Amino acid sequence: MAALALALAACTSSPAVEVPSAHELPDTSVPEFEAHLAGVDRPAVVNIWASWCLPCRAEAPLLAYAHDKYASEIEFVGVSVQDNRTDALAFLDEFDLDFDHFFDRDRQIPQLYGGIGTPITFFFGPNGELVRTHNGVVDERTLALNIDEILNLP
Repeated sequence: MAALALALAACTSSPAVEVPSAHELPDTSVPEFEAHLAGVDRPAVVNIWASWCLPCRAEAPLLAYAHDKYASEIEFVGVSVQDNRTDALAFLDEFDLDFDHFFDRDRQIPQLYGGIGTPITFFFGPNGELVRTHNGVVDERTLALNIDEILNLP
């Protein structure tokens, strides 16, 4: 009976307390995003994601791990698309994606580079040139091979 009372108490509606996010998620435009990438002096991995995207949720822990492993060698950048800021910030907090992220409600960034769907991962060389586009969930092998390729470009 006590368990039932606890379960019922947990289901009652009470005002939600919004916890502030530790992450920043500034709006971006194509010129601002291109300027950000131009300021990077090393290879870059750009991941297009959305909080509502189940495949994005599946790959987020892998991207967090890759960032932790390669942060000194590769610039990781995330772009939230077709999302709302509150849910996107909650996504960043949930997966502790501790690298720069931008908010692109209108999908201008993936349109610029030719990606299809969500998620998309773009791999850039140290000169800012797009080397590879991966449409869909990036798995460990694909991520490792593409990271190796961009790290070994002249």
